This record gives sequence, structure tokens and C-alpha cells, in this order.
Amino acid sequence: MTMAQILIVDDEVGIRELLSEILADEGHSIWLAENAATARRLRADKRPDLVLLDIWMPDTDGISLLKEWSANGQLTMPVVMMSGHGTIDSAVEATRIGATDFLEKPIALQKLLATVKKALKHEAVLQKKPLTLDAFARSPLLKDLKRRLEQAAAKTSVLLLKSTSGGIAEICARTLQSHRTPWLDLSNLSSPLTQEMLHNSSGGIVFVADLAQSGKLQQMNLVFALERLERHSLQMIAASSRSPTALIESGWDPVLVNRLAEVWVTLPQLSGHADDVPEIATMLLAHLAERGEVPLRHLSSGALNLLRLHRWQGEWAELLSVVKNLALSALEEEITSEDVQRVLHREADDAGSPLAATFFEQPLRDAREGFERLYFEYHLRSERGNMTRLAEKTGLERTHLYRKLRQLGLNIGRRSDERD
Repeated sequence: MTMAQILIVDDEVGIRELLSEILADEGHSIWLAENAATARRLRADKRPDLVLLDIWMPDTDGISLLKEWSANGQLTMPVVMMSGHGTIDSAVEATRIGATDFLEKPIALQKLLATVKKALKHEAVLQKKPLTLDAFARSPLLKDLKRRLEQAAAKTSVLLLKSTSGGIAEICARTLQSHRTPWLDLSNLSSPLTQEMLHNSSGGIVFVADLAQSGKLQQMNLVFALERLERHSLQMIAASSRSPTALIESGWDPVLVNRLAEVWVTLPQLSGHADDVPEIATMLLAHLAERGEVPLRHLSSGALNLLRLHRWQGEWAELLSVVKNLALSALEEEITSEDVQRVLHREADDAGSPLAATFFEQPLRDAREGFERLYFEYHLRSERGNMTRLAEKTGLERTHLYRKLRQLGLNIGRRSDERD
């Protein structure tokens, strides 16, 4: 059996200890949680290879916690549900949400070992869930967008996404895709659409990344699919970087365009929501790490401020690319403002640079705070956190310096002045 890190979540201490002893004897590393709150923390800190999760718990039941992990993109490990009061309905619901298996108490030794072995094999082939708006649940902007999309999609089989960026369009369409249902991207189809393809996609999503980029073949496939959506219980989500009027003027069939544009949602432009960028970038970074696409990283306050000030001409696709490249190229766990400048090809001390220009466009208070944050982060790094030298370099008395750093949200850590 593969040696693994296993998180056991159960409010009964006797169950926790018994399972822990058995699995530790098999060579596994064990983490214990008596409730959902502890399970959340250990899930985030330890990244277990497998979770044994009790259904009945006092604070949050196991099914609700499983749903939470699934919705937040955190169901990246196999989860085996446990219950002394288990029913077939509970097992079916847990499996539908994403649980790998189900154990009924009292749990026999051989049944436990066999289930754990099977689940760990399953872990190696777990499919990574696509990025959806669920990963940005703490962003009011994207939380509202998700609600608008779901409300509109509930009443139509064809939804148009008006967007300047294909990246956010697919994220939105994936958000509307039910768990484990088919996905058919007509943008990538280089042959005529067939009845068999639609039949194999029954109950799923037909997606078009950008109508403006679709040629004659894609338009013919669109018509073919539109006529058969109801027959195959399909929903079509089409995005467009051009208005319906512009599509018609470029040669599109007006009847087709009007059918596609009956119900639409306008997607927000990142360039118009600069203050939301730091929070969105932070959540995106966490999601990429959860999927194992990048190492664990976090963005410094200076780095977040630079991302907020950047002119996102490439919109959402550019943000996705920048965050991923920052995580892959940063040499330390903390991504600094220097890392951001490097990726965005900027020189912070160039008065004519785009960075300087962004300060000129800010209200005085915001520009001053942004500059101070970058200034002190730079000197904290160059002086390796030595507060004595930092005070000398910046010309501030130490008490005032500490107050200023706390005000700017800069983490000075527990560094000793004597070390350097």
C-alpha cells in the first residue's frame, strides 16, 4: 500500500484514535480533526492525500463540508465518507458531490484497509476540475457575476456572454456546467458537427469561445446544434468580443445572430475594477496551488499594489497568465514587487515608466500610500529586515517606523537586528 498523509475527521475521540492506530501501523502519516473547523485548517495546511470524513458532526456535517470543498475547488484529494447512521441516500449524495467511497460504522479492519488502498489508487487519477467562479467566492464582483449567470441560464437554453476576453468567458461557462456532465467546444471543432457528437454530449454544455473568431464551418455547426439543443438536453453558452450588430455587418446571418443574442450577460472588464484585482489574484494563486500547477506562493502587499495599478489591456487572460508566471518564476515563497516588475517588464525607478504614470492617475492619498508601500518593501528587502539600518536609511525614528509599517500592512516578521 502506498504510504500517504491521511486526515481523519470524526467528532468521536475513540473512532479517531482507533483509525489512527490502524493506519499509522500501516506506515501512513495521520492528522486528526474533531470538527469541520479543524478539518478546514488541516486540509489547507497539510494537503492530505486522503480524507476519511464523518457525516455526522456537531458544527458542520460532513456532506456540507464535502460540498464546500467541491464548490471552492478544494476537492483535489479522494474523500471517503463514514457514518454509523449511514443510508444508501447518504452514500449516493456523497458520491454525486465527489466522494470516492463510503464506510459504514462499525468499520471492519479489512474493509478499512481495502477502502483506503482503493482510494489512494484513485487519487493518482483524480481529474483536475476546471477553473470556475467558485474559486473566487470572496470577490463581491465575481460573486455577483455568478448569481447573474445562474439566474439567466436557468431560464434559457442559449446564453450569450458579451466579453472582451475569452479567458473569463470560459470560466463563466464552466461555472454553469453541472458536475461530471459533458463539455463540447465548437471553437476547437475542425469538422462538421454530427448527431453522434451531440448525443454523446447530452445533458452538457455546448461552448463557443468567441463568435467573432468563428468561420463558416463553425457557423454551420452552430446552426446544427441550435436546432437540436432541446432534443439532447443541451445548453449553449457562446461568447463574443463583438456586438451582435457588428457580427451582422461582418456577414453573419441576422436570424442566427438574433437567436444567439436573445438573452445575454455582459462580463465585467478587469480594467474597470482595479480595486478587485489584488483579491482576485490572491484567490487565483491559491487555486493554481491547489491544483498542483504551481508551488505554494503568496503575494506581498507591494506585489498586490502593483497588480492593482497595472493597466490590464489583455484583461482576464493577461491576469491569469501573469499570476501563473509569477508563481512559477519567483525564487522565494513570497512574490515581491520586484517579481511583478520583472514579469510585467517594468523599471520601478524610471520616472517615465508606465508604473510612474499609474501613480499620476490616482487620487493623492492612494498614490502616496501606494508609493510608500513599494518604498518600504524595497528597503525592508534590501536591509534584510534590519530595523536599525532601515530607520537610518529612511530617516525615521523607530517607533514611527514600526507604526508606519503596520499602517501599510507590511509584515516585518520576527527578525533580530543583531544578526546582521
